[in-house]
Amino acid sequence: MSRGTLETAISKKLIEIRDLSMAFGGLVAFNQVSFDILEGQILGLIGPNGAGKTTLINCITGVYEPINGDILFRGRSLTGMPPHQICRLGIGRTFQIPRPFLNMTVIQNLQVCAWHNEVDFEWLLNIAGLWKKRDHFAKNLTFQERRLLEVCRALAVKPKLLLLDESVAGLNPAEATEMTKLLRRIHRELDITILWIEHVMKAIMENADTIIVLHQGSLIAEGSPREIANNTKVIEAYLGEEYKFAE
Repeated sequence: MSRGTLETAISKKLIEIRDLSMAFGGLVAFNQVSFDILEGQILGLIGPNGAGKTTLINCITGVYEPINGDILFRGRSLTGMPPHQICRLGIGRTFQIPRPFLNMTVIQNLQVCAWHNEVDFEWLLNIAGLWKKRDHFAKNLTFQERRLLEVCRALAVKPKLLLLDESVAGLNPAEATEMTKLLRRIHRELDITILWIEHVMKAIMENADTIIVLHQGSLIAEGSPREIANNTKVIEAYLGEEYKFAE
């Protein structure tokens, strides 16, 4: 979906984050964060390590219960709901470090995740390039293949919202290109909305419709990739001058 047609294609808010706060003892992960994720959007979430990005995903998926604020998914509050119920509503996620069941095969990993859904495993593994590895144990996969399997596992729950936590991290440039092509195809063909945390700025700048920036627990910027790359606060806090767009 091109950015030029995004506004006409999007009709609803899929997720509403309202004044969300999370702390661990006296350590504040983030404070009074608010933003929306729109249906059909690829929303990039960037910021320095420790900014609260993964903690935010953990709150959305029910791993943590925020100390304040609310998370609405299609108008329904997720706050206090256990992870398995949130998953059933249509929210899937990946992890920074892939977490397959190492002593299960690739296909078995998907079967576990899709236990309540009808999923075309052959199609899914084919687009990820893993169909020939379907009977291999996950522990024998390369790091790239585990990254790809992690995405497939998240898709096996048939999500409407896919939360990606650094899916390109640790991949070489060719592998990163392959992963971003897969994510674009997923977004296009499966009609899935994506919230994507990433430190590989090339991937985010080339694929996100909108980017939000967390820094020291606060949302400091929101806008198009060009606007974010040229934002003085973001340059000072995180990006530097490397990704700045020419005026």
